[in-house]
Amino acid sequence: MKITIICVGKIKEDFYRKAVLEYEKRLGRYCRLEVIEVQDEKTPDHAGPALEEQIKEKEAERILKHIKEDAYVFTLEIQGTKPDSVSFANQLNQLAVQGTSHIQFIIGGSLGLHQSVSKVSRQAVSFSNMTFPHQLMRVILLEQIYRCFRIIKGEPYHK
Repeated sequence: MKITIICVGKIKEDFYRKAVLEYEKRLGRYCRLEVIEVQDEKTPDHAGPALEEQIKEKEAERILKHIKEDAYVFTLEIQGTKPDSVSFANQLNQLAVQGTSHIQFIIGGSLGLHQSVSKVSRQAVSFSNMTFPHQLMRVILLEQIYRCFRIIKGEPYHK
């Protein structure tokens, strides 16, 4: 199975970068992982709703260029469904059993995702009602994908 994570912005902090590299290494035994970073737009302090919408639209254009027609697309959105780790693992396993060979996860920028990206999503997923920095969200997503594969394979993983 191929898993692609499309995310807005680069990881700036070294501790996030190290965590991402660790999970990328661990996932290498379970899937082909690709991380695509698209450029983020600078958001001025106190930007109004119209400017924020323009920023999300520009980021969306960059994201949409990487969406593959044959992929099952998940977006990470605060209003998405909130599966537990076992049900998320079961869903990924079911997709594989049904013949899905490519899954794409999309993480938006600091303002979230433009509606044009949400529309191409097959499912919006949320890991919490809380808001996290998108750099940390990449680490959380990679950890959950890794946890899913451990669950699917029946391998031990801390709870």
